[in-house]
Amino acid sequence: MSASGGTRAIVAALAANLAIAVAKFVAFVFSGSSSMLAESVHSLADSGNQGLLLLGGKKAQREATPQHPFGYGRERYIYAFLVSIVLFTVGGMFAIYEGVEKVQHPHPIEDWYWPIGVLLFAIVAEGFSFKTAIKESNEIRGSLSWGQFIKRAKAPELPVVLLEDFGALVGLVLALGGVGLALATGDGVWDGIGTLCIGTLLILIAIVLAAETKSLLLGEAAGAEDVEKIKAALVDGDVVTRVIHMRTLHLGPEELLVAAKIAVEGDDTATQVADAINAAEARIRAAVPIARVIYLEPDIYKAETAAQG
Repeated sequence: MSASGGTRAIVAALAANLAIAVAKFVAFVFSGSSSMLAESVHSLADSGNQGLLLLGGKKAQREATPQHPFGYGRERYIYAFLVSIVLFTVGGMFAIYEGVEKVQHPHPIEDWYWPIGVLLFAIVAEGFSFKTAIKESNEIRGSLSWGQFIKRAKAPELPVVLLEDFGALVGLVLALGGVGLALATGDGVWDGIGTLCIGTLLILIAIVLAAETKSLLLGEAAGAEDVEKIKAALVDGDVVTRVIHMRTLHLGPEELLVAAKIAVEGDDTATQVADAINAAEARIRAAVPIARVIYLEPDIYKAETAAQG
């Protein structure tokens, strides 16, 4: 997986979540807090999700085969989509179930110092993981807002880790609030309400992740900036006079397919056209290095034909 895949952020999140999951489960055993049980399952699910992201990155590095001539770059999208499903089912739905159960059958929290201490530790650990994800994202985010970055990013790992860590931090605050209110009032229903809020949050994040990764799986074009660079690189003003039409498609986060019909003059020789195509391909790769697969078709420009696409 390339650096842009956020490997450091994934590993940091994995280490944090494994430690937090163990600590939360121990706190649940001693305190009986449903918020702690929901949070421990949440952290365990997040750990599995980071494992899926790492596995997807590894599988995406396989060489192309006759059966898969464009390679396996989209494996990363598939595993990111699986993450959204795990987050929805194992994280969100389990928390909703546990919250309903606790609201219907509340019981007081025992040994309050366990859940409070673990939640404070978890906030620090998740904060470190979130900071790592933010640092890596800022290296490639540019001038995009965070919402735009999550929506437009072609590498799914960083948006996934960012949303997971953000959800984890908010969930910890909700759990802390639920446990705190349950201790202050002596009513365990508040613990169940905190758990329900955690489950709702996880489901909302899972839906956002599923929508974004679904778009990547369907196939997204290059960003507007890269499209303009490719168009500019295609035309040399000599043999290639214009771009009649062009399509781009991400075969993976760092691999772009470019297919274009380019206009040449009717009296150009085959050698001139072939040389112009080779030169255009070289210019495209220099302008947009991830353009790995390029197909150019020369044609004589006709306005009525071009209008039909």
